[in-house]
Amino acid sequence: MTESTMTDPEIESLDSPRHPLAEVWSLAWPTIITMVSYTVMQFVDKLMVGQIGPLELTAQGNGGIWAFAPLAFAMGALVVVNTYVSQHMGARRPERVARYLWGGLYISLVVWVLVLIPWAVVLPWFFEHVVHAGHRIENMDRLIELESEYGQILLLGGLFTIGARSVHQFFFGIMRPKVVTISVIIGNLVNVVLNYLLIFGEEGLPAVGLSGVPGIPALGVHGAAIGTAAGVFVEMLIPFLVFLGPRCHRAFGSRTSWRPHWGTIKELIRLGWPGSLVSGNEIVCWSIFMTALVGLFGTESMAAGWIVLGYMHLSFMPAVAISFAANTLVGNSIGAGTPDLAVTRARWSAGLSVFIMSACAVLFVVFREPMVELFIAGDVGPEESASILRIGVQLMVVMAVCQAMDALGITYSGALRGAGDVIWPGVFIAISSWVLIIGLGYGLAVLVPEWGAVGPWIGAVAYIIVVGIGMVWRFERGAWRSIDIMSAGDRP
Repeated sequence: MTESTMTDPEIESLDSPRHPLAEVWSLAWPTIITMVSYTVMQFVDKLMVGQIGPLELTAQGNGGIWAFAPLAFAMGALVVVNTYVSQHMGARRPERVARYLWGGLYISLVVWVLVLIPWAVVLPWFFEHVVHAGHRIENMDRLIELESEYGQILLLGGLFTIGARSVHQFFFGIMRPKVVTISVIIGNLVNVVLNYLLIFGEEGLPAVGLSGVPGIPALGVHGAAIGTAAGVFVEMLIPFLVFLGPRCHRAFGSRTSWRPHWGTIKELIRLGWPGSLVSGNEIVCWSIFMTALVGLFGTESMAAGWIVLGYMHLSFMPAVAISFAANTLVGNSIGAGTPDLAVTRARWSAGLSVFIMSACAVLFVVFREPMVELFIAGDVGPEESASILRIGVQLMVVMAVCQAMDALGITYSGALRGAGDVIWPGVFIAISSWVLIIGLGYGLAVLVPEWGAVGPWIGAVAYIIVVGIGMVWRFERGAWRSIDIMSAGDRP
């Protein structure tokens, strides 16, 4: 394939004279729908499991986050599929992009075999002897059983989770985010339907007038995990079939690039390891934070924390979507040799993120009580319910404080990634997470125990603010202008 054959709309850059905000929005809105749809799916998962009881809700949160910890390392690395694809598209080199998707899939397979399956085997021991060491929680044995089995199911389906990241980032890079949007919505619908069927079985939810399906056993938390794994499989399968279809094959040679290209895999690892460090390290810190630090204050504090973290995910998912758009736009601009346009696009992306997350912060403060109450159901007694509500309302206010800075940190990190500037941000975020989420969070939990779960959460908020400031400073300083990631791709 040569430049003279580049007539397919798949390979067109965003070189139209549109306003930068229109460019950002054209890429961001399908991705926002994708991210919000995914978060709503998690939300519905929590709502359904919450109908069983707070123990099951806590088990789902603990099992999910510790299953996601190793997944996050691989998923963080594979975000750079977008970076390479968008820069090569901007430079009019479409024949080179398909191999990055395939390289991501090969990395996914290796991680699944060497990391995820062994982690699933040791997960019960890890919960018993590490996570809950020193905890005094009622029904501890049952909690460990539920959270371990929930996490193991997610880990066995982790091949599809990591593979989907590679496939999705390819379509973000070629500026076709709607393919991902459609696949995620369908996958989420599959997840929700299977969740209802498998969590409640033939019993249904009579309290809200929903009947069950005869002959299907109520699997509870296990059913939620199975539904999630099935939904993720659909999210990966649909865009992968599009990738193999005639349109993508004509533009990129998608079906002839499947053989392992070791140079490409090395490129993904070379540029992806800082993203792996950020995502994996951050999820480990948040896992320790939610299960060990907040866990010091009991099941009610953990349940309230998982409720608030769910709203936090809902608010920052649009910013994550916009960061993917910033990644693509900045990468495309640099590939086309227009770094000043990259700056303009990054700033408009950040402004849009700040607007959305600031609006979320206002909602979190104004409607904090009914938003927390929404998750309190099942066999919760009046005293336990009141305690979860009291803690949750406090945490909603604390979390609202950092929303605008979270938007800046998320969006500018995406812009830096699009420019290939990944090492400094990765190291900065990793150090900040341990110092503030873990160090400051633990210090406040021990030194000011009367603050309860609010103490560790203040450490988490401090981390978000510091990272936001750091990412803005790094991008505006302009060190990324001297980075060239495509020269390595010229080597076989």
